[in-house]
Amino acid sequence: MLKSKKYLVTAGPTQEAIDPVRYISNHSTGKMGYAIAAELARRGAQVILVSGPVCLPTPTGVRRIDVVSAEEMYQACVELWPQMDGAVMCAAVADYTPVSVSDVKAKKSAADLTLTLKPTRDIAAELGRTKRTDQLLVGFALETDNEKVNALSKLTRKNLDFIVLNSLRDAGAGFGGDTNKITIFSRPTDPAATSLKTEFPLETKQQAAAHIINTLSAFLK
Repeated sequence: MLKSKKYLVTAGPTQEAIDPVRYISNHSTGKMGYAIAAELARRGAQVILVSGPVCLPTPTGVRRIDVVSAEEMYQACVELWPQMDGAVMCAAVADYTPVSVSDVKAKKSAADLTLTLKPTRDIAAELGRTKRTDQLLVGFALETDNEKVNALSKLTRKNLDFIVLNSLRDAGAGFGGDTNKITIFSRPTDPAATSLKTEFPLETKQQAAAHIINTLSAFLK
């Protein structure tokens, strides 16, 4: 079913430069996104992995494009999207980036350092805005509170087909580990129906990836 289909996967963090030495980022290691890319490739899909800075080997059969900043990831994804049958947006993209970047290292002093930030461009929302009827778009929501409400909001606002929720309140589901506990909310085919919810136990990220790709494959039937 996935054989020869073209899928875009994003993974890892982005790094938003403050100066040549420092940057804003997060704790993402890319493990979940890489597991998804590997599972898609294992099932015969042609996979392009757009990856932020991580310390992971490229999965077998996957083409990897390395980026650093949110803007670089945005540009890569927007360029690739028209060629894709679908995308799984797993990267932990920075929500904000410095307005200006110093070309020299900021020196430590007694004065406080003040950063002026601006929002980064929303990659999933842009892909959702331009999504064709023959494309599938999957998003992720890592939440700390109001998990279901926030996930369902993203599902609708970003025109996703389904969204994968995990909560930092669930032990073993945070950054850096080898396990995850996911809940999938799918957009129903009937607009009047409520979203479909499937909850899974704490498992390895490879097992979680298999559930995600099984859900994706169900949309293709």
